[in-house]
Amino acid sequence: MSEVKPAAHRSGIKRVVVGTPIATDEADHQRLSKRVGLAVFSSDAISSTAYASGEVLLVLVGVAGMSGAKNLIPIAILVSILLALVANSYRETIHAYPDGGGSYIVSRENLGELPSLVAGASLLIDYVLTVAVSVAAGTLAITSAFHELRPYKMWLALGFVAILTLGNLRGLKESGRVFAVPTYFYIIMMTAFIGYGLYRAFGTNDLPVLSARNARPTEEVEKHFGPYVGGVSLFIFARAFASGAVALSGVEAISNGIPAFKKPSSKNAAITLGWMAAILGTGFLGISYIAAHMLPMPSESESVISIMGRSLFGSGSVAYYLLQFSTFAILILAANTAFADFPRLAAMISKDGFLPRQFSNRGDRLVFSNGILILAALACVLIVGFNADVTLLIPLYAVGVFTGFTLSQTGMIRHHLKHRAPRWQLSLVASALGAVATGIVAAVVIISKFAIGAWIVCVSIPIIVVMFRSVKSHYATVASQLRISPSPEAPLLNHGMVVLVGGVNRSALMALRYARSVRSDNLIAVTVAIDEDHADRIREDWRKFEISVPLEILDSPYRDLTGVVLEHLDTLEQRWGHDYISVVIPQMVTEHWWQGAFHNQSATALRLKLLNRRDTVLVSVPYHVYESREPRTGGRSGATAEEASITTRLSAGEG
Repeated sequence: MSEVKPAAHRSGIKRVVVGTPIATDEADHQRLSKRVGLAVFSSDAISSTAYASGEVLLVLVGVAGMSGAKNLIPIAILVSILLALVANSYRETIHAYPDGGGSYIVSRENLGELPSLVAGASLLIDYVLTVAVSVAAGTLAITSAFHELRPYKMWLALGFVAILTLGNLRGLKESGRVFAVPTYFYIIMMTAFIGYGLYRAFGTNDLPVLSARNARPTEEVEKHFGPYVGGVSLFIFARAFASGAVALSGVEAISNGIPAFKKPSSKNAAITLGWMAAILGTGFLGISYIAAHMLPMPSESESVISIMGRSLFGSGSVAYYLLQFSTFAILILAANTAFADFPRLAAMISKDGFLPRQFSNRGDRLVFSNGILILAALACVLIVGFNADVTLLIPLYAVGVFTGFTLSQTGMIRHHLKHRAPRWQLSLVASALGAVATGIVAAVVIISKFAIGAWIVCVSIPIIVVMFRSVKSHYATVASQLRISPSPEAPLLNHGMVVLVGGVNRSALMALRYARSVRSDNLIAVTVAIDEDHADRIREDWRKFEISVPLEILDSPYRDLTGVVLEHLDTLEQRWGHDYISVVIPQMVTEHWWQGAFHNQSATALRLKLLNRRDTVLVSVPYHVYESREPRTGGRSGATAEEASITTRLSAGEG
């Protein structure tokens, strides 16, 4: 038997943009190798090396001038230690929960519903911020090299989000292969940057120093962080550490996407997590060390890594432009981690009933298309709202991710205590250390950044949790009302039928013919007349064409179609006393979708009202108007003599 291709395979804009559909049984072939998985799920974490050190410097230099830069290395070491704890804990999570889900699943299984919803809300917010921050930072990287593009940074950022969205709609494997090249290109350039910087520092001893150790901050920086105070307080150190901790955002991504890896999924995901942690930790420490010695003055208009690269490689050199291009590419594509994980996490929450079920539907390319589109839309709102400014977006960052870290590792403590797998005591200690460390960091992030933007996330998480529960409550209510118990078959219902017509034409004739075929207990045609002349014309046409269905004309001097019809249905309900009233509406369907705008759409509002009326069945009878074809005058079984006579006279132009 020959295979019949579905309509989805036909040519069209969607097929050109998204590609041809992928069959469900090909899902396993869409799984990722470790090398591609590193690019898809680790680009967010690895890319943070391009801006995390700069954000730390921005805080330190803002209050203490360049003398504060000496704190950059201790902060980088603390962040790296925290990274090791978190990565080790998520390695345990990957093996314990091979179906993915990360913080949400671990919290659901071990801590209960409310903590799992908090974890889910935190991660969803973090993924939206990941897209906004990464794209904004990538835009900054490219505008740092090409200053003439700075006035267009917001539009560039929105364009990059659109490109990422289209790439991910085409499918995970296909987008992963495309995005792997920039990820590895950045790793090579980052290694070259750190290696050359260390060579200049220790080999030739001529590493450039860009600012005096006691240099004051610029007015641009003072505007955001206050005047020079000559030292770094514990609070400022904590705020700087919180800015550096954004480097850990994305570490949990691999634990959320385990099913996307080739089998054995858990083993491959754990190995990829180890690669990612090693690259991230080494890169962040290396760049921070070089920055602490070069002393670049932070600027909102140029990234710190661009300032250092320009001095290290030479302004206008090929190496500098390669560094900036690789930084731009990895930062833009870092958002792909969120595009891979947000839809997958939303689908899991949806299957549990806390998000609309549309989030768990896979599109033509076996991706969760609805989640991808929602993520892109929310990220664009943030980019526009904050004018694609990394400094303004960073305070919102890390609250969600460290909340998720803490809940995940606390859940793993419960998991180890319940299951007591081999060497569970060691795993328990690792999870406990991770939970305490990330809990402290979450508190530091919230307290130190609350007034400068973190409050937005702190307020949003409870709101989203309430929304989750509202969705769940709605589904529970609908299920309880739809649930039935075994009982004798109910007797047949009595119903009357009302055909709404605007006049005598082919569309109305087809609706009348359909209504007669149903054989209802009562059948009438109803029209709404705006004045007496209108009513007289309809009566004359009804008599002229000898239509047997009784006609009732409703007066509407104020041209109110919806209200008049609804009132008359109430009258008919009392008159007939039937269980249901079926309302038949003729609907003209044009050959092209845009031609529908040329015709009266008054019936649309009426349909919406009728759908909300109890004990009312709404039936649309389409009549297709094709400019290149003869109109259809009969049905499959042929027309009645009366209808054939009317049709003949209509064709002759009598109506």
